[in-house]
Amino acid sequence: MTTYDLIIVGAGALGTFHAYHAAKRGQRVLLLEKDNRPVSSTVRNFGQVVPSGLSGRWFDYGRRSLEIYRQLQSQTDITVRQNGSVYVASDEDEWALCNELFDRRQSDGYACELLSTAQTLARYPHLRPAYVKGALFFPDEISVEPDRMIYRVIDFIVQNYGVTYQPNSAVIECQSGNGRAIVTLAGGVLHEGERVLICSGYEFRLLFPDLFANSGLIVSKLQMMQTVPMPAVNLPGNILTGLTIRRYEAFAECASFANLNLPEHLVDLKKWGIHVLFKQATDGSFIIGDSHEYAPANQIDDLGFDTKDTVNALIINEAKRIVDFPVEQSSRTWAGFYAQTPAEIFEHDVDDHIRIVTGIGGKGMTSAAGYSEEN
Repeated sequence: MTTYDLIIVGAGALGTFHAYHAAKRGQRVLLLEKDNRPVSSTVRNFGQVVPSGLSGRWFDYGRRSLEIYRQLQSQTDITVRQNGSVYVASDEDEWALCNELFDRRQSDGYACELLSTAQTLARYPHLRPAYVKGALFFPDEISVEPDRMIYRVIDFIVQNYGVTYQPNSAVIECQSGNGRAIVTLAGGVLHEGERVLICSGYEFRLLFPDLFANSGLIVSKLQMMQTVPMPAVNLPGNILTGLTIRRYEAFAECASFANLNLPEHLVDLKKWGIHVLFKQATDGSFIIGDSHEYAPANQIDDLGFDTKDTVNALIINEAKRIVDFPVEQSSRTWAGFYAQTPAEIFEHDVDDHIRIVTGIGGKGMTSAAGYSEEN
């Protein structure tokens, strides 16, 4: 039986970037994935890397993640495109928050620019003029293709840093003994490591189910969609809107957030946790979403496997208020899921050899690379 310095359970962004940083430091790493490839939170999102919307240490991790993405992109194509992020304000309240966050980010030394209505429309002509009050632009932020990025990172660390990657490897037991940790795969195969790091996302049933049931972790279900390719439309970068300004934590720390009014037409959207984002893929299609429903870790099935047509209709109708291209021309819709916790992230040492890290929430694509380096 081969002994590794580090065994990582779960090959999403958290697990894979931990493997990358450990292997760069010369550790012998085994990366295990229960499915035949990662198919959960890391690949079911927009692919937006937006530190601007985060606060505290997560903003710092996000800034570092941008550097790491660029370093990787300079060595192999992991689909990084630097077209920036823009938050489009639709009313005076949202515009005030943009101005306040602009001041905060300038004091952080983080590149940003306030755009007037005319400047916003000149740069993004497919936005509807009636929607745009102004915008806050972050030029250094990036987009990646979520259905490709993580697979390319895994290939890179296998080829360049000697990481051993095993998909179709569900871990059903993990325990310590004799100064080591042992993981048991379905089928009975054993692997031994000095340490085991469990980055299992919202998979709470295979390992330590009682611990997860009492962890305070919850799961968020998101509805998203992708249009047919629209190569005649050019809307580059991460497009975030007034609903995002009303949701993201960086804006929530601004002084005027406490006095934010909720217009009547946004009530149903808020009920479903909807904020409308756009990200154009390389084929010209647009990923549009999303909504949020929640359930405790031990009641995930209450969220269901379906997508609700009424929720998708709310997203589409709001999107039509924002842009002038046919957002209703959908090619597919799906439900994404991710684990989160009020404590920002779930970190738990089972013992001296086994550590659990999950519940990074919607921050994973933006901040996992930087957080993993420190962790």
